[in-house]
Amino acid sequence: VQLQASGGGLVQSGGSLRLTCTASRRTSSNNGMGWFRQTPGKEREFVAAINWRGDSTSYADSVKGRFTISRDNAGSTMYLQMNNMSPEDTAVYYCAVALTASISDRSDRYRYWGQGTEVTVSS
Repeated sequence: VQLQASGGGLVQSGGSLRLTCTASRRTSSNNGMGWFRQTPGKEREFVAAINWRGDSTSYADSVKGRFTISRDNAGSTMYLQMNNMSPEDTAVYYCAVALTASISDRSDRYRYWGQGTEVTVSS
């Protein structure tokens, strides 16, 4: 499975961006998916995850109420709608396919990773 993340860019504080993650083939075969982010000098941190059916989600406390994760019925595309963004959201965002159908906030529970898309929020 190859993943392609897109949609990053520069946005002002309070603005919105929508990230898209496209898989090279269907990933709905019992695989959860997730978004992580990383800034220089820090470890990759969990942002949001969704199960294979798309009916269960999990969010980091820092983004809860502002970000929304979703995926299409085919299971090959995942989205992250980011609203009311702040400079603390600046990072490279990575999408990933999990080892199992369930959601997880642990990066070691993900098997495939995209190349990352850069998000910058100016104050």
